[in-house]
Amino acid sequence: MSLKQMRRSPLMLVVHLSVLFLVLLWTFPTAGLLISSFRDKDQLAVSGWWEALSSSEQNLIGRTDAPDQQVLVDGQYILAGEIEDFNPKDEILRFGWTSQEPEAYLAGSIAKMRNGSTLTVAGDGHYSMVSPMPFTGSRGNRIFYTALASPKFTLDNYDEVLHSEGIGQSFINSLTVTIPATIIPILIAAFAAYALSWMRLPGRGILIALVVGLLVVPLQMSLIPLLQLYNTIGGYFGVSAKSYLGIWLAHTGFGLPLAIYLLRNYISGLPKEIIESARVDGANDFDIFVKIILPLSFPALASFAIFQFLWVWNDLLVATVFLGNGEHELVLTGRLRELLGSRGGNWEILTASAFVSIAVPLTVFFTLQRYLVRGLLTGSVK
Repeated sequence: MSLKQMRRSPLMLVVHLSVLFLVLLWTFPTAGLLISSFRDKDQLAVSGWWEALSSSEQNLIGRTDAPDQQVLVDGQYILAGEIEDFNPKDEILRFGWTSQEPEAYLAGSIAKMRNGSTLTVAGDGHYSMVSPMPFTGSRGNRIFYTALASPKFTLDNYDEVLHSEGIGQSFINSLTVTIPATIIPILIAAFAAYALSWMRLPGRGILIALVVGLLVVPLQMSLIPLLQLYNTIGGYFGVSAKSYLGIWLAHTGFGLPLAIYLLRNYISGLPKEIIESARVDGANDFDIFVKIILPLSFPALASFAIFQFLWVWNDLLVATVFLGNGEHELVLTGRLRELLGSRGGNWEILTASAFVSIAVPLTVFFTLQRYLVRGLLTGSVK
């Protein structure tokens, strides 16, 4: 090994370890989310995803058989059987017959109840109730128990999300918002980037500086003024800001600075000789743009399309402000939020909702990802 290689080895080791650390930092939460999306909601509430393959203690409630199943033996009424809905793979550790003391007795011990009755619950879920008086009522008695539950994996979370009311309409709404809101800024930015790169314009440097400055404007600060502007302009033309046109224009405005910045840097780095040769052959700016610039700029266009599509698809704030929360206007992120309710109930379906919502963005990403790095490196670093 040469001296130069020896000096470079520690640096390469640090780079490799840093990359590995970043990969693990992003992979673990995603893996945890994926595992949690297939777990039983009761187990998800009491243990973390890293305990998905180990048994966990759960507080459950079951019932005995109905009183009409009791038998009379030696003057005692006996009701025996297996706890309703008990999983044979589980093991009962403790039990109780009141909600005040749900873990008062160890499995296999005898619990004294009212009126001289007794209850015994075994670890395998079988119970025996003995009473000098006949059991009455139409339903069995409740039994509270703590069980060592075996790992459970299910598709119930996905089933609840996919079959919830309005999910299909919200999916269509998201596509209706996202596709135009991705295509429109790309088209406008491509024309603007070509003009700022290869056309002689007065104040071109100021325009470029203005585009860079717009990159740092917080979206949240411009929402209300922009909505007021839409309402004012829409009043003259009879168009409501709460429409698809309004949200398309909003996303276009928020996405244009980054699009122009990336595409301008990419297009300005294309070989000057190609454009000069086209001009000599009699091509005008429009011909050069359509026949030369656009085909050569596809990596940059694809890289921005990925970012814009992901941002718009996952957006909730802009969709809420410019489209509303109506039953027929909710986008997918808004519909999934509504599944939780106003108090955040059924939060376990968030895990399944996350993977349902990223199905389309993942498809777009893996379709265009080969252009992502090439377009970003060329478009952001000159």
